[in-house]
Amino acid sequence: MIHIRFSIDLSYEVIGRPADFIFNIHAAPTAHQLILRESLTISQPLSSTIYDDPLLRHRLLRLRANPGPLKISYQAEVDIRHHVAQPEKIAEMPIADLPTEVLPYLYPSRYCESDRLQQLANQTFGHLPPGYQRVEGIRKWVQERTHFTSGSSNFTTSAIDTYQQQAGVCRDFAHLMIALCRALNIPARFCSGIDYGADPAFGPTDFHAYVEVLLGGRWFIFDPSGMAVPMGFVRIGTGRDAADISFATIFGDIKSDVPVLAIEAIDDPTRGYVLPWRCPEALSTDALIAIPGKGGEE
Repeated sequence: MIHIRFSIDLSYEVIGRPADFIFNIHAAPTAHQLILRESLTISQPLSSTIYDDPLLRHRLLRLRANPGPLKISYQAEVDIRHHVAQPEKIAEMPIADLPTEVLPYLYPSRYCESDRLQQLANQTFGHLPPGYQRVEGIRKWVQERTHFTSGSSNFTTSAIDTYQQQAGVCRDFAHLMIALCRALNIPARFCSGIDYGADPAFGPTDFHAYVEVLLGGRWFIFDPSGMAVPMGFVRIGTGRDAADISFATIFGDIKSDVPVLAIEAIDDPTRGYVLPWRCPEALSTDALIAIPGKGGEE
């Protein structure tokens, strides 16, 4: 079992008039990710609401802040008991078996133009045997072909741009992999989180974007950037692409400081806690989905 503590500190200056904020910074309570403790501190005396998405499990914090300084501080401890499976036993799913709520992850989206990448996907990966190993082949191809380069992209960069430029940051790697999977009729979605185990050479702890792909009735984790340890991911948000799950969406005039994140994994075998490592098995923190006419089970 993985036990992780983390914190997220955000600082803003609201200018002139009140501003509205939507934050996506809470750990997501999933079938295999248990929130043990958490706390939220807001520097201004104001009301706020938290919306729990019943399907995707992420939580959105909404508030209206008054002019002046605003500080948001969130801390949490989570236990993650991953579902672990052997890659060679995980198959792709027939379209007919997909529940309706999964269908959006087959379609093109703002940053994942899968319709424009169908020819590339079929030429490059269409000959590979369907299943987990084909998706892993896509992941490796994206990682090996794309250079991780800070500042090489911006909020308009899409999967097509990343394919052409062959450079990007973690969200760009994720968008390209998602688009290629969807081009092959494999449901894929964008996840945001915080990760333990990344190489310090990439800089201080930050939000991390990765991919979940629906295979064998379960959403499995993939990291196309290759810069992190999937077993050390704490899931925060899930959507079609980055447009759905920005950590902060702001309506108003503000100045902001760089987010400050910290993360720690506990190594205590006597309590069943181990540090994340790069394992060869497939990992998921979601439950088995219910297949129409067949049900589902954990």
